[in-house]
Amino acid sequence: MFDWMVWTTPVAVFFSCIVLMLVGMTVWEIKSPTVLRKGFLPIATTRGDRLFIGLLTAAYINLGFVGIAGKLAEWLALEAEPSVWISFLLSMAVLVLIMRKG
Repeated sequence: MFDWMVWTTPVAVFFSCIVLMLVGMTVWEIKSPTVLRKGFLPIATTRGDRLFIGLLTAAYINLGFVGIAGKLAEWLALEAEPSVWISFLLSMAVLVLIMRKG
């Protein structure tokens, strides 16, 4: 069923985190409805809005990292491309920042 996609450990962890966040946000929204708030983002947002923006940002960070990993290895004279765990941790940190301060 999932033969079309390469399910490496980082990919599985990334998508598992997204599923857990969606479940957690649903439970949180049921228990405590959200209100609009203004953070550093240029619009007033709800928790769901910030999660959506954060997930898009996380996806772009991961895609960008995969796109430049070969060049990074070349520029920094590394023997192998940098681990995708670096982009995963960076994208999750940015997601947390957007959720808390956005």
